[in-house]
Parts: sequence; structure tokens; C-alpha cells
Amino acid sequence: MMSVQMQTINQKTAIEYLKFFYPRLRKEITQLSIQDNFAGVIQTIIDYLKNLLQESKISIIAHHIKLMDCIYRNGNCYVRSIIENLFIRSFESFKKHAKIQHWRLLYQYMPVSFQIVYNEQQKKDKLFFGK
Repeated sequence: MMSVQMQTINQKTAIEYLKFFYPRLRKEITQLSIQDNFAGVIQTIIDYLKNLLQESKISIIAHHIKLMDCIYRNGNCYVRSIIENLFIRSFESFKKHAKIQHWRLLYQYMPVSFQIVYNEQQKKDKLFFGK
């Protein structure tokens, strides 16, 4: 059986995927991509997911985290770095603003790759900042 290797995703390709995944945000994502602001695109998605968190739409958030993981796993160094430093780092804010049971569900649904990065970030924050 032949295995198909997925091409590495750069920021432009990632933006096209994100426009598809987030039709409600397409206009804003397009505007930020014109400005070559990939970090802004990721922040827009984080803000959208935080709104879903306020509405307790945990399964929808979990689905979107898995979609982001697909981009992360296949992303180039830049894409992975932005996702780690903005998207995964935002989980701490999710944790603070979520009900305990919602956070536990989100963490349980979180892909292992994101759990590993998140836990490493927490260890480093504790070491450097005493958080």
C-alpha cells in the first residue's frame, strides 16, 4: 500500500485552511492575510474560541483544536512556532475562564502533541516566573 506524504504547510496555506475552517471569520482572516499577519489570524481564532467557551460550546472548541493540530503537525517551523506561542499558550487563559469540568473535558480532547507543548510551557513558566 502506498503512503501519501502531506506537504509542509506554510503560513499562506495555513491561512487558506483557516478561511475554510472558519467561514464566519473569513473576512477578517482575509484582511489580516493581506497584511501578512499570520499571528493576527491565530489571535482572531483564539478570540472566537474564547467566545465559544463563554457559551460552553466545549465539543465545538475541541473540534477546532483538533483542526489546528492538523495544521500544527504538518506546519513548517514558522507555523508551528506561532501556534505554540499564541494558540497553545492561550490554553492557560481558557483554563482560567472555564468551569473546572469544561477545562478537564477540553484537556481530555486536546491532541497529545498540544498537551505536551502546553505542559512544557507550564513547567517553564513555573521555573522562570514562579507561576
